[in-house]
Amino acid sequence: MSMHTKYGILGGGSWATALAKILTDNRQKIHWWVREEKNIAFFKDRRHNPHYVSSIYFDLSLIEFSNDVQHVIANSDILIIAVPSAYVISSLADLPENVFLHKKVISAVKGIIPPHNTLLNEFLSEQFHLRNDQYSLVAGPCHAEEVASEKLSYLTFSSNVAADAAMFAIDFSTPYIKTIQNHDVTGVQYAAVLKNIYAIGAGIAHGLDYGDNFMSVYIAGAADEMAGFLRKCAWKEEDTISKINYAASVYLGDLLVTCYSLHSRNRRFGNYLGKGYSVKAAQLEMNMIAEGYNAAKGIFEINKKINANIPIATAIYQMLWEDKDVAEGFRAIEEVLI
Repeated sequence: MSMHTKYGILGGGSWATALAKILTDNRQKIHWWVREEKNIAFFKDRRHNPHYVSSIYFDLSLIEFSNDVQHVIANSDILIIAVPSAYVISSLADLPENVFLHKKVISAVKGIIPPHNTLLNEFLSEQFHLRNDQYSLVAGPCHAEEVASEKLSYLTFSSNVAADAAMFAIDFSTPYIKTIQNHDVTGVQYAAVLKNIYAIGAGIAHGLDYGDNFMSVYIAGAADEMAGFLRKCAWKEEDTISKINYAASVYLGDLLVTCYSLHSRNRRFGNYLGKGYSVKAAQLEMNMIAEGYNAAKGIFEINKKINANIPIATAIYQMLWEDKDVAEGFRAIEEVLI
């Protein structure tokens, strides 16, 4: 653990809370931006998050809370951005263009930034002149709830700078967290976006009472479709496509756990839809962000340029955004899987 490094976390949700637990378990002091002052007061009084993974208790001597995002950025060397993609723009609004100068950023955002349909590094580059060598990301397969209960989990750190990925892998290693290093910054981000879309589909299928046999074929088809999309993106990268193993845990493993796990909010959201809830009713029932909802629209728009063959993701987009009947949508998916 590089104790001299100052980490800052932006976001007060379940994933931000899990990452804060990992760092503080390693006795790393952190600056933590939480939007609501009342939630900070609760943290200080009760030592846990009032709304998310409340089973995690913190050593408050290791945390400096603030509801001033610029203060947290200024006092940190490495910023972990862990807010839902839909709130990235509002969370960083009115910050000066040079706010990330001499900082490193780790993305824990698992979605596309609406309405621009850009990845976080693209948004930060455009708005704050963030360079590629300042940017890394953390991905799963890993659920916040299992981090809370210290079940063995895996984190992948992807970066264009090998030394940064290596440093983060060390800083986040614990007896219950194994870390992996990766260089496919674009592919890992798109994989994290796509797996949430497919997980909504898995939930819809479960709500429609499809069985395990269908689900295995559906996920296999989703994995193949995702790999095809990622190969279409990989030409931008310096490394050749053949060096990327799309069966690795950060691609296939994360897809599997997000589609199957009862902790998956995207799967849960889809399950409501499969049982007959409207999109709006399912969102109200969840009271949490299902990243795959906005991601489905974003990937649909992005694919107009990439032109990958993604009929499963397209069918899910139609169910979520074009009011296509879910049973009819899955009959179309059945035909794709033959």
